[in-house]
Amino acid sequence: MLNFIWAGLLLAGVIVAGITGRLDALNQAVFASAKSAVMDIALPLVGTMALWLGLMRLAERSGLIAVMARLIRPVMQRLFPEVPPADPAMSSMMMSIAANMLGVSNAATPLGLKAMGELNRLNAGANAASNAMCMFLALNTSAVQLVPATAMNILAINGSRNPTAIIAPTLLATGFATVCAVAIVKILERLPVFARQNPYFTRRSAPGPPPASTPSAPAPAVSGLRPLAPWAAALLAALVLFLSFLFLHTLFPEVLGQAAPPDAPGFPANLFRAFSPLVVPCLITGFPLYAAGRGVPVFTEFVEGAKEGFQIAVRIIPFLVGILVAIGVFREAGALEMLQQLLAPVFRQLNAPVDLLPMILMRPLSGSGSIAVLSDLVKRLGPDHLTSYTAATIYGSAETTFYVVAVYFGSVNVTRTRHAIAAGLLADLAGMIAAIAFCRLLFR
Repeated sequence: MLNFIWAGLLLAGVIVAGITGRLDALNQAVFASAKSAVMDIALPLVGTMALWLGLMRLAERSGLIAVMARLIRPVMQRLFPEVPPADPAMSSMMMSIAANMLGVSNAATPLGLKAMGELNRLNAGANAASNAMCMFLALNTSAVQLVPATAMNILAINGSRNPTAIIAPTLLATGFATVCAVAIVKILERLPVFARQNPYFTRRSAPGPPPASTPSAPAPAVSGLRPLAPWAAALLAALVLFLSFLFLHTLFPEVLGQAAPPDAPGFPANLFRAFSPLVVPCLITGFPLYAAGRGVPVFTEFVEGAKEGFQIAVRIIPFLVGILVAIGVFREAGALEMLQQLLAPVFRQLNAPVDLLPMILMRPLSGSGSIAVLSDLVKRLGPDHLTSYTAATIYGSAETTFYVVAVYFGSVNVTRTRHAIAAGLLADLAGMIAAIAFCRLLFR
């Protein structure tokens, strides 16, 4: 499917640019998008990839991954029946989804790429996505969002009286989108056109023994590690107490004799705002402490894991260049504007605000583009307008699906995405429809 979408975006962009006389803009978009894919996305990603993959290596070597896998096994087994319950892929996926939910996007992408690498190992390096890969991508594009930080910031800097008002509809919309994503993936993977492409099914159906997958370097078993040292347990307990104090200090400043800030949001929003900044400090100190307490040479193992970051970033560059150039050509040629004009009468018939069309069409294509659309809409209509709230909720309720597909599948050289794109786009659509409905219900 990605082959047809990519070629279609390029062809439509060139034809429309020729009709509208925007060939110069198209030429600029080609080179600007190719440069942006490398300089603005791939290279900056190297550092964060190295950091989080190094920390994940510590979690694996210390046995923490195995502990987490046992905790999340019941739910994940139902969603990913192809993945062995104790496999590192289980906990890697859950950590990525959790980071997405908490709004820690700089950690979510590296953790997601690590999880995709584990799934690819189970997939024996096939060039077609497995059912587990498609499910994981759909969950990433529809992840429940507790803190839509970017959308709230855009409302706040434009003078909104209550920028945190979008938290409730975003939470409801993303919850609905996640349920829809799971159902859509389960339905699509059973359709004959997609089932025949499932490499896992093909291997099981082939005569003779199934080919062995290529395992990653085996982590030491939890039983082979020494028990957690008392000094490490004491330091971890002190860390938990310190971070808990910081959390309570932000959440209930009046208890400690301090006045609450005048712009403090209500309790649910303040709870997430107090918790989110503590996630990264907890991980970058807790993982090394735990690993050191179990006898793992922490810096050596961290460096070994961090080496993977550069390799993955280099692997995704061709995929990023291809998809971003196609999107840039389609947008700058005026094809996106034409599509908006064609769909405007349909929106009017559905009694939906036509001003939301640019956001709905841009969100799956470009993160920076949808931020620009949201900023323009908020400035034009006002930060507390129903349509502005709805557009901000849509931004927090959907994902840049084509970017996610390019990065995640590009990192493992999967070129046949099967039903992943269809499931991701349908999950985005479900989240957008739910965002419009919940905003009308809550802000009317």
